[in-house]
Amino acid sequence: MLKLSPPADCASRCTAASWCSEEDLDKYGIHLLALSHVFLVPQLKLRCTKALVERLTNDNVVDVLQLARLCDAPDLHLKCMKLVSSNFKYVEKTEGWKFLQDHDPWLELQILQFIAETESRKKRRKRHREEQSLYLQLSEAMECLEHLCTEGCTSVGPSDVEPTKNKGPCSRFATCQGLQLLIRHFATCKMRVNGGCGRCKRMWQLFRLHSSICDQPDLCRVPLCRQFKLKAKQEKKDTDDGRWRLLVRKVVSAKAISSLSLPKRKREEEAGEMADHHGTRSLIRL
Repeated sequence: MLKLSPPADCASRCTAASWCSEEDLDKYGIHLLALSHVFLVPQLKLRCTKALVERLTNDNVVDVLQLARLCDAPDLHLKCMKLVSSNFKYVEKTEGWKFLQDHDPWLELQILQFIAETESRKKRRKRHREEQSLYLQLSEAMECLEHLCTEGCTSVGPSDVEPTKNKGPCSRFATCQGLQLLIRHFATCKMRVNGGCGRCKRMWQLFRLHSSICDQPDLCRVPLCRQFKLKAKQEKKDTDDGRWRLLVRKVVSAKAISSLSLPKRKREEEAGEMADHHGTRSLIRL
């Protein structure tokens, strides 16, 4: 709870000189803030505000919050709200919170709304990070698919390209090994024709996504790229067309962000490699 008021000589000295010692702030920081606000001493008010921010605890935060609201100290008010929000389980057990519940229900409501909004923002940020991670994974899968269909890697690649001598895991893409397994399954699955295989459906979706992103279907060596392009033109009125276009935009955006994060020399090398491998369409070697 609040400490005793400062002596008259301390109050007059601090307000007159617009300055106070650390000892004064330790003992009477809350009261000096009130005095600086009432007597319009901005330098002292700023010093008291900064000092109270540094001295905030779970036990005094409710008292300081009430004073910050009365003394028009927005920075201090925000710091108090954040502390209450992050340590609410402890703060709600303090005497200051119990007093607040009995005498200032409006401020209590504001605090609870602030906590709810803070939690909502955290959930939105978490969901956004998860979505961005998914789009980045899809973007990498698209690059890896082009890599497999133009250069080849380990056991999967174009039929006109010699198998790689390196039989270890691909060092360029984390998804390469899994995508190779998916392609090999897709090529041999007997349930694919009837549409009863979940793994094959994922492969179809990856082929379709690539086709939606690819801007050179006539030169592209990824299987079914041109066919999906033609089919998309014929089915513009599909019910999921809007959602699919949104997914495509998100993946393209993630790809652009990912490319910008790469060093310039690496981007140029990868662009040169892709240009060297453009040519006539060929089947995938398994």
